[in-house]
Amino acid sequence: MREHDTGRTNRRTLLRRGAATSAMLVLGESGFFFGQSLEGLEVASAGSIRAMLDGPLKTATAEQLRLDLHNHSGGADAVARMIVEGSLAADVFLPITAGPMQAVQRAGRAATAYPFARTEMVLLYSPRSRFAAQFAEAAQGKRSWWEVLQEPGIKFARSNPEDDPSGRAIVFTMMLAATKYRQPDLVKTLLGPLLNPQQMDLGKNVRAGLESGAIDAAGSYRIATLDGKIPYVPLSPEINLSHERIREEHPELSFQIGNRTFYPEPLVFYAAALRGASNAAGAQAFVKWLQTKQAMALLHANGFEVPAGLAPLSVSTE
Repeated sequence: MREHDTGRTNRRTLLRRGAATSAMLVLGESGFFFGQSLEGLEVASAGSIRAMLDGPLKTATAEQLRLDLHNHSGGADAVARMIVEGSLAADVFLPITAGPMQAVQRAGRAATAYPFARTEMVLLYSPRSRFAAQFAEAAQGKRSWWEVLQEPGIKFARSNPEDDPSGRAIVFTMMLAATKYRQPDLVKTLLGPLLNPQQMDLGKNVRAGLESGAIDAAGSYRIATLDGKIPYVPLSPEINLSHERIREEHPELSFQIGNRTFYPEPLVFYAAALRGASNAAGAQAFVKWLQTKQAMALLHANGFEVPAGLAPLSVSTE
């Protein structure tokens, strides 16, 4: 599923800033409301964590840090480019995978980035698809998902691997599956060319397509399944990019688009305070809070996993 919400991405518009925001908040589970002045914090993020930043994380940081999160989400690569170019002003950056964060770090816009959550790849399928029963059997381990995806006329959606980490992730998932299931032609059979316009066009509006049945299946992060409305096929840990050392374990895997070479990356979310942030103190406090047990418990309760044993990212700009 494509991470970004193009309706919210406007390269010509800087995020609005406010020294304070009047807000009405719900405290924990008590259900009590109170008026409070909060300091704004501008957060640029991958679209895949937008719901958390607009919901549970927004409420928790308002209560714990007295910060009002203002989220600008999009494809992590696109958001990183906007930060580097200066067309997007933000205090904190929260992408998925290391690549977009490292681009911001190499440009001197961030120092250390900290891992705070992770997810994994799954296959979403439409309950309205004529192949729904077959996918349901695959989800129960009664048949192979990759065989279902080869059914004639199936409509599979994915995002652009050149611009979107989730698009790259499904390509590497298929590469790993080709080896695991001894199907050397699996990537070509299921995906066609790396930049497959038919699949990428379907990937522009995955949820609506799955709900209507216009799309049969799509590669997605598991966190996209939490509302329970879209069924999915879980993928084996060997291929779902949940391993933190996936690149070290598979140095043979890569693909090239234009002059860029891509390597498999674990689906880890990173957080970094951005240099030149208007609310530098708030940015540091928020990044630090994301690493606390309280924040990790909140993320876990909403379907994210804790990235165990991963070191912070630090890229030299010299």
